Amino acid sequence: MNRLSLYHKLPYPLKSLAASLHGYRLRFRRYGKDSERLVEEALERERWSWEEWRSWQQAHLAEILELAAKQVPYYRDYWNKRRQKGDRASWAYLENWPVLKKDPLRKSPRAFVVEGTDFRTLIEEHTSGTTGTPLTIWRNLATERQWYALYEARVRRWNGFSYRDRWAILGAQPIIPVTQQHPPFWVWNAGLNQLYLSAIHISETFISSYVEALWKYRVRYLLGYPFALALIVRLAEKAGLPLPQLDAVITNSEILLPEIRSILSYGFRGRVVDTYGMSETVAAASECRFGHMHIWPDAGVIEVLRDEEDKPVDKTETGRLILTGLLNPIMPLIRYEIGDRGRWSSDTTPCECGRQMPVLAEINGRMDDVLLSPDGRCIDAVIAVVFKADLPIREAQVIQKAINLLEIRVVPEAGFSNHDVDVLVKRIKKISGENMHVDVVEVDVIPRGPNGKFRFIVSLLDHSSPLSL
Repeated sequence: MNRLSLYHKLPYPLKSLAASLHGYRLRFRRYGKDSERLVEEALERERWSWEEWRSWQQAHLAEILELAAKQVPYYRDYWNKRRQKGDRASWAYLENWPVLKKDPLRKSPRAFVVEGTDFRTLIEEHTSGTTGTPLTIWRNLATERQWYALYEARVRRWNGFSYRDRWAILGAQPIIPVTQQHPPFWVWNAGLNQLYLSAIHISETFISSYVEALWKYRVRYLLGYPFALALIVRLAEKAGLPLPQLDAVITNSEILLPEIRSILSYGFRGRVVDTYGMSETVAAASECRFGHMHIWPDAGVIEVLRDEEDKPVDKTETGRLILTGLLNPIMPLIRYEIGDRGRWSSDTTPCECGRQMPVLAEINGRMDDVLLSPDGRCIDAVIAVVFKADLPIREAQVIQKAINLLEIRVVPEAGFSNHDVDVLVKRIKKISGENMHVDVVEVDVIPRGPNGKFRFIVSLLDHSSPLSL
């Protein structure tokens, strides 16, 4: 019997004890005697001009590129092959490096670790991503604490919190068996002052238990996937259950649509803060109080490249996010294509918050989840149409089965009718064009992915590029 099976057999108090012991171990790993200094230094850097940021980035980038080219097997082999072919391009310039897809990293993760590293001293993390394909990442204790110091500064401190505050997270970790049909659907982790709520047990039947837990544990803020959080609000509202007022709701891992933001703000009567990050720790961004998504220049270098070629987009264009991490000298990832798309803000007006950290105007999520019209236009705006508040729809998912075929799966609320179907189809065709065939299919539930995330766009088209990267 493995550890997870043994854990699931424990009574709740012992589950909470086990979770708390794990939490204390994570707390030691993430926060040390230098953490407060690292947080203060991160906050101090936010006063820099962009010229100061650029100088700092270039110096740290130079160190990372030299380290990778000389001591990381995958990259060293790449540059040796170029030299053997007579190519004299310098690895000192980021634009001379190839764009790194996920497949090489999945197939040979140890080839990206600095040669001679003792893996026993490293923190190993596994992430499945939306596709469920495992990815292994290593970092040392110093990187772990630097990363969490940045998170403490740019997410918690920006919003008046610290890691010592009581908080809740809605996630997909197997804290209780999937088949469990009775509360509690959560566990209290004293080590992190965290109420961990299962994202996969939310339903009309169990919503009262979730609401009761949020009241009982007196958390200040809630973190989680926006669609799952919005489902709690809608189910609580339908059941006539008041939710506690929170200081903030912090969202991650999925695109935060304006409609979902409104639902969360209304339901929890607090501000909604969006964040962007990944297990690979190669870049991050977070919203300031004025709603601007500032990137963290001290976490990584972000490039936005065209879909057709590895050239920077214009300021108004959306492109592929290409990321080079600056925090992990043990496993440096250079020009890593995370699979997300985004666009720089074209507004040159300084942010009201006073920070001169660049702003991303939008982050569009996975390239595999881009909707195309029959004439080749990007029509992701279809999603906003699906979630208009005037339609009695609890959840929805858009699946592109062909260039001219969309299937809209909806979990209907009471009163959903053929008239609503007609309205939905009409709105979508207004964006996609009349040549788009739209099928609306009613379902009881929309399944989450292996990591608990809600994929609201699923494209079955072949988006592979003919370019060899």
